[in-house]
Amino acid sequence: MDFGGDFVKNFDELTPKEIVRELDKYIVGQEKAKKAVAIAIRNRIRRQKLSDEWKREVLPKNILMIGPTGVGKTEIARRLAQLSKSPFLKVEATRFTEVGYVGKNVDSMIRELVEISVNMVKQERMQEVQDQAAKLVEERILDSLVPESRIPQVTNPFVNLITGMQSHQVSPEEKRRWRAKREMLREKLRNGELEDEEIDIEVEESFTPFMGIVGGGELEDLGIDLSGILGSMFPKRKKKKRVKVSEARKILLPIEAEKLIDMDKVIQEALNRAQNRGIIFIDEIDKIAGKEGGAGPDVSRQGVQRDLLPIVEGTTIMTKYGPVRTDFILFIAAGAFHMTRPSDLIPELQGRFPIRVELDPLTEDDFKRILTDPENAITKQYQALLSTEGIELVFTEDGIEEIAKISYRLNQRLENIGARRLYTVVEKVLEDVSFEAPDIPERKVVIDVGYVRKKLEKIVEDEDLSSYIL
Repeated sequence: MDFGGDFVKNFDELTPKEIVRELDKYIVGQEKAKKAVAIAIRNRIRRQKLSDEWKREVLPKNILMIGPTGVGKTEIARRLAQLSKSPFLKVEATRFTEVGYVGKNVDSMIRELVEISVNMVKQERMQEVQDQAAKLVEERILDSLVPESRIPQVTNPFVNLITGMQSHQVSPEEKRRWRAKREMLREKLRNGELEDEEIDIEVEESFTPFMGIVGGGELEDLGIDLSGILGSMFPKRKKKKRVKVSEARKILLPIEAEKLIDMDKVIQEALNRAQNRGIIFIDEIDKIAGKEGGAGPDVSRQGVQRDLLPIVEGTTIMTKYGPVRTDFILFIAAGAFHMTRPSDLIPELQGRFPIRVELDPLTEDDFKRILTDPENAITKQYQALLSTEGIELVFTEDGIEEIAKISYRLNQRLENIGARRLYTVVEKVLEDVSFEAPDIPERKVVIDVGYVRKKLEKIVEDEDLSSYIL
């Protein structure tokens, strides 16, 4: 699905039902979770239409998703962020430690979200000036192809005396000849006739010395951009590269596009987008739940929760781009809660996730739909991949059913890893085809029930072997 198309431009007009329909294209089942996130996003759109007085009062309703691994928790949040063009960050709760312990502070998630938002807005603005940048790149390539056309024309004798340069007077005839040559090469360049020609280009290199001896991580946690400060103290060096025209275009296009955009406006828009449209997905939150033991490796569990609380409640975090308020960021937390319960989280944090959604374990029928229904289904991915080798891959209905049945049975027998089991099983079924694809004389490969059983029978029967391979 093209999330950058006209449809997304009208995202603010989508009803919750239409948002769910878009999510249905990629995620099978889990209607309750889709409904909850659709309402949360729609309420954000509604908030934008309120008066400033009411905007300050209406806070996002954070969501806690409860369900086993591989049932679509992360995918729902990720697809929603793509659909709404919101800055999105997924973090593991287990990577954070309480302040005072060695590890990542909770504040770092906000800085990462802002960085993602800046890059997102920057790419959008660079896309807007793409045509203008392409013209500048063309001129730079022509400068390299016809270097005579940029000979400095020094006419001041005083400058000649200081610099020791000899005045180079260009005759009108020379100018006309260079201009004609430049236009001829321009035509060839536009027709793609010079793509393999090698040229010299100059690119700027920033010079930031001694970064290794400074505690960059701690300064970053304080919102100090050390690399930016040191980088601005030293002049940028120019480095010559000899590359093909086709490669030069790829190198120069982002450089020229970046020169055309106003980074102050980009940062301002990015901060606004992160604060008002940002989504942070905190996975494995169940791993920091549980009663405090007072010692050992779990000593900072409640400490992480306490550090997380002000961010979810709403506070100001300093970043290298400026202060960011977290009041209106949408937090979606998720966990399996096999060994713990949501009630094991500290009460204050529980209260900050008022919407709780339980995701259903996947059934055999769900597995069949996952293999065929989504636009990015794994079967469709393999058909696309092998088509590049001239192989037509055909999955029969009974073949799909057999893959679904084996995957479901393995989840019941071994560890339940949800839809991820399908990837392991399909990978094993298609292992030989993928390996031998360039040399297979038969261009059409049919994956039916017999083919699936032949590839998996021995592994499935041997429980010890299947626990390692599948």
